[in-house]
Amino acid sequence: MSQLNGAYYGPSIPPPPKSHYHRRSDGGNCCCNCLCGLVKCCCGCIFSLICKLLTFILVIVAIVALLFWFIIRPNVINFHVNDATLTQFNYTNNNTLFYNLALNITVRNPNKRLGVYYDNIEARALYQDVRFGSQNLQPFFQHKKTTSFISAVFKGQQVMPLGEKQVSELNKEKGSGVYDIDVTLNLKVRFKLGLFKSGKLKPKVRCELKVPLKSHNGTSPGDVFQITECGWDYRSIFVH
Repeated sequence: MSQLNGAYYGPSIPPPPKSHYHRRSDGGNCCCNCLCGLVKCCCGCIFSLICKLLTFILVIVAIVALLFWFIIRPNVINFHVNDATLTQFNYTNNNTLFYNLALNITVRNPNKRLGVYYDNIEARALYQDVRFGSQNLQPFFQHKKTTSFISAVFKGQQVMPLGEKQVSELNKEKGSGVYDIDVTLNLKVRFKLGLFKSGKLKPKVRCELKVPLKSHNGTSPGDVFQITECGWDYRSIFVH
């Protein structure tokens, strides 16, 4: 091996890589946990206070709503159809329905602290989801822990084309003397708590009835009408 004299004539040696130091900057953007950590938002630090404030407000609203629920203990208003009298239900060849239906309905408010304003009550009668009659009932106010009575009468004629299956079902019910008739109550209500009155709501109550047809002499070829409880449609919306 030949002796090296200290000089190097090979390719140039690259300089060692420079280490890059990234300084964390807290003055530009910051990440804050909003809504108790449920939503993580990266925003300017000026909005961090807003996130905390919104969280605080939501917690307060939740606590107030919970206290309101325990103090007021709101209960569902109960609707029952106590009696239904059907004396005419004739469907002719020209797609016309002749009908005469009378209903007696009880409304029970079981709440100890809430009164109810029924500002508008529209009753609709439907057969196989086709409306054949409607009536606007008298508005009223219902006090706490009381029962009110309302009546609805549907009488007249209505052109309502039915499909082949619907006519077939109608003929079956005609043979049995009992008809499946639905009645809906479209409401506009307000609730009263002391001096406070809520905004208007538009709930709907649906009563699915089996009504026997009575002849003119008062006899009924079908079964006796059974008291029927109505159900709430909870898809209520505020009236703007």
